[in-house]
Amino acid sequence: MAEDAKKRGVRKSRTGVVVSKSGDKSVVVSVERKFPHPMYGKVLKRHSKCHVHDPKNEAELGDQVKIVETKPVSKMKKWRLVEIVRKKRKV
Repeated sequence: MAEDAKKRGVRKSRTGVVVSKSGDKSVVVSVERKFPHPMYGKVLKRHSKCHVHDPKNEAELGDQVKIVETKPVSKMKKWRLVEIVRKKRKV
C-alpha cells in the first residue's frame, strides 16, 4: 500500500460542509479557508465549492465531511468522499 502511495504522490485532502445534493452519487461541499491579510493582518475567510463523488449516497445536507483529491470521475467531479466527520444535528 505504501508503495502505491509513493507512485501516486501525495493527494490533497480538505474538510468542508455539504451544501447541496446535486444528483445521484454527487454532493457539493463548501470548503472554508482562513488566512491573514498580507498587509493588515486581519484574518479573512474564503470559500470554494468542490463537486464530490459520494458512491454510497451517505452524505446529507449540513454534514461535515472529509474529501480527498482523485482522478476525474466526470467533468466537474475531481474529489471523492472519504468519511463523514460529523452528522448534522437534528432540531
